[in-house]
Amino acid sequence: MQLADVFERLVGRGAPVEFSAYDGSRSGRQDAVVRVHMRSPQGLSYMVLSPGTLGMGRAYVAGELEIEGDMFTALKLLAAGPSLGELSWSERFDLLRSLGVGVLRPTAPPAEEVRLRGRRHSKARDQAAIAHHYDVSNRFYEWVLGPSMAYTCAVYPSDDATLEEAQWEKHDLVARKLGLKPGMRLLDVGCGWGGMAMHAAREYGVRALGVTLSRQQAESAQKRIAEEGLSELAEVRHLDYRDVPEGEFDAVASIGLTEHIGARELPLYFRRLWGKLRPGGRLLNHAIMRPTNAESMLKRRGFINRYVFPDGELMGLGRITSAMQDNGFEIRHEENLREHYARTLAAWGRNLDAHWDEAVREVGPGKARVWRIYMAGSRLGFERRDIELHQILGVKTAAGRSGMPLRPTWERPMGTGKGEREAQLT
Repeated sequence: MQLADVFERLVGRGAPVEFSAYDGSRSGRQDAVVRVHMRSPQGLSYMVLSPGTLGMGRAYVAGELEIEGDMFTALKLLAAGPSLGELSWSERFDLLRSLGVGVLRPTAPPAEEVRLRGRRHSKARDQAAIAHHYDVSNRFYEWVLGPSMAYTCAVYPSDDATLEEAQWEKHDLVARKLGLKPGMRLLDVGCGWGGMAMHAAREYGVRALGVTLSRQQAESAQKRIAEEGLSELAEVRHLDYRDVPEGEFDAVASIGLTEHIGARELPLYFRRLWGKLRPGGRLLNHAIMRPTNAESMLKRRGFINRYVFPDGELMGLGRITSAMQDNGFEIRHEENLREHYARTLAAWGRNLDAHWDEAVREVGPGKARVWRIYMAGSRLGFERRDIELHQILGVKTAAGRSGMPLRPTWERPMGTGKGEREAQLT
């Protein structure tokens, strides 16, 4: 048996994939839509000796595994069968013997793999985790995310909406759920490049404070705020949300931060946000979640944790909702936007492909490869419901009074969005 035959057997004969390997073997269909090439024994070592699917990620990031064709299509086809790292050890050894391979030498992971040190979710370690992912290159993020610089799930108001229109709609949906009005004060924790803070200031006349652990994000956001003439209303600080001195906010937006908090810290997180709100104030929590509460919350050995979001922890909807309820919030609304995130990731993937050569020059081939496989894999996860995206709206009641309308006022028909709001404002 040759190496290319092994890959074909794992994926399934007849799949539109062509395999080739350093041993000269080739298998699969000549009219394949995806071509996979194993360049060296080092790549094989990664795939056989690493747990689960981590080996394929290591081999691809290191450049020892080449994948030609659309990355999402490739992962979808390759996911049809088990990876080498998902076989039992006896199956792996039998496989190596059938290939005539004696001993595989363990290979050091690519330089892009990170393992943080220190107490989990301490301020110093959280700072390092955020810097690893976000302090890469603002130019790189502009190519991938587009002009909005919004790095969270967009909300598509129609099937033909652009990414920019969908990101505007996401910010506006959050604003409507929070009931923002002129003169209110908004705290945006984990604010990224300031998109939500600027939207609240520009569209609703809200005084918005955003905080982020990424210095590059904060500097870029402050520059954008000044360029848009919003400095009197919006501000972004390079600051841990735990160190915000102000209180009595009318609303808090937590968009894509809960994933970084950790299960152990979650109750205290919501108590802190509850304490930042005035009575009747609202919290909108927007986060990636697991489809059940029974799954492991932390997968330290997976690709995402090693290469993308160190110390990231995903929890189920029930666990997060309970943490909000148990720490002061009345839950008023919940919405699953899973399909919207799959579509958002597809748009980001197209942006990266369109700027691939520039991205490689900017951040290096390894980091660009991390992003390419991570975004395609995440898109597949949302499409298969391995992960979900939920918005939960909570309110800090006062003597039982929520100040909420009897029926949601933020919903509007499919196909309306930014254009309709602009028409209303003119």
